Amino acid sequence: MAVLYWLIAAAVLLILELLTMGLTTIWFAGGALVGALTAALHLPVGVQVAAFVVVSVVLLIVTRPLAKKYLNSRTVKTNADSLVGRSCIVTQTIDNLRAEGQVTIMGQVWTARSVQDEQILPKDTRVKVKSISGVKLIVEPDSER
Repeated sequence: MAVLYWLIAAAVLLILELLTMGLTTIWFAGGALVGALTAALHLPVGVQVAAFVVVSVVLLIVTRPLAKKYLNSRTVKTNADSLVGRSCIVTQTIDNLRAEGQVTIMGQVWTARSVQDEQILPKDTRVKVKSISGVKLIVEPDSER
């Protein structure tokens, strides 16, 4: 009967994984399958539970980072996120202390601020986008040119 309980637990965990797609319960379903295997071998319940816990935790720790890396590797940056790392031209002097500055990137004008508050970037300077804060691009001088 214990084998059946473990298989039901594995099925429930697989269904939860399909509903959430969080890459969490799948590893516990694997642990439940090992629990079913140990139950089929007529090992004590304590051994079954220990095998379930150990296998589940090992699978979670070892394979989840790899799965997330490879499953999310095809994610394409869209909209503003695609601007990070690109070069652009300062069209209005960037001065953080005066809260002014603009750049043009991919035909669009963006408000921009320097990575360093004390650094003033004059008009026509080539800069690289380091990050985005709200609706402002955070830039630094482009050292590649």
